[in-house]
Amino acid sequence: MTTSSPAQELPAVAEGTRPQTSPPRRTSRRRPLGRDIRKDWRLYSLLVIPLVYLVIFKYIPMAGNIIAFRRFRAGGSMFGDEWVGLRYVQKFLEDPAFWKVFSNTAILGVLSLIIVFPMPIILALLLNEVRKTWFKRFVQTVSYLPHFMSIVIVVGMVMQLVSLNGTVNSVITALGGDPVNFIAQAGWFRTLYISSEVWQTVGWGTILYLAALTQVDTQLYEASRIDGANRLQQTWHVTLPGITPTMITLLILNIGTFLSVGFEKILLLYNPLTYDTADVIATYLFRVGLVSNNFSYATAIGLFEAIIGLVLVLGANALSRRVVGSSLW
Repeated sequence: MTTSSPAQELPAVAEGTRPQTSPPRRTSRRRPLGRDIRKDWRLYSLLVIPLVYLVIFKYIPMAGNIIAFRRFRAGGSMFGDEWVGLRYVQKFLEDPAFWKVFSNTAILGVLSLIIVFPMPIILALLLNEVRKTWFKRFVQTVSYLPHFMSIVIVVGMVMQLVSLNGTVNSVITALGGDPVNFIAQAGWFRTLYISSEVWQTVGWGTILYLAALTQVDTQLYEASRIDGANRLQQTWHVTLPGITPTMITLLILNIGTFLSVGFEKILLLYNPLTYDTADVIATYLFRVGLVSNNFSYATAIGLFEAIIGLVLVLGANALSRRVVGSSLW
């Protein structure tokens, strides 16, 4: 009985060949930015105008925030004449008028998030179920045309509709009711503002979600149909998860502008009779800063608003990354 040695049990290797080894890892090296710019200078040239705009109108004006801590006098230094520290911050924190406009701004912001933000999502989901192409295009065109209208025109149309002799009061009187002066009653301002926002923005927001719906894998719908899912179940388990990253991104951006409700529309739509519910931080700053020439006080309030917006964006982004797994960064 013969026993084979361990060397004889190894498989034979052909002469002149080398044993296979794993290929060496390639170290990823970033190309220098200058080389990329020289190669794609036409694309990079498109960034010149946006960058110049951001620098001139966004970053350079940040230096003016220093007058929130300095006393500014007309004809004096552009950055204030005297350091006063947190005097103006303490002043608006103790001002009941500021907290009134702050609460009005917060209420309009919450209403916008609850009512205005979901409307484009709902309309996009409804249009996604439409099979008639001509009808789908007609609804899209009619819904996003108000976005291109001037705010002055939108406010003018709203005032014409809800005036004492307008269409709404004509219907009310035809039904046997008494005409309502919607424009002069503070209780109706939020309804007018939110409804006009929905009418003006719902169509334009729908375009983003319809574009996101085109990226949803159609095989998921086929698999769900095989599993017996109906249209509502497909929407809930396939469509909505497919557009969740877009929804989260827009929600975080909207939360960041939570306190920056439409200044132009409110300025044109409100009047002293509706200040109780219509006066917001933006219009309050307009009256305090430009009308009353109290620039340092207005700058302190604006800086406070910007800090709150930054905190809201960072908090919403962190919460979204932790809960949903999707975030801006």
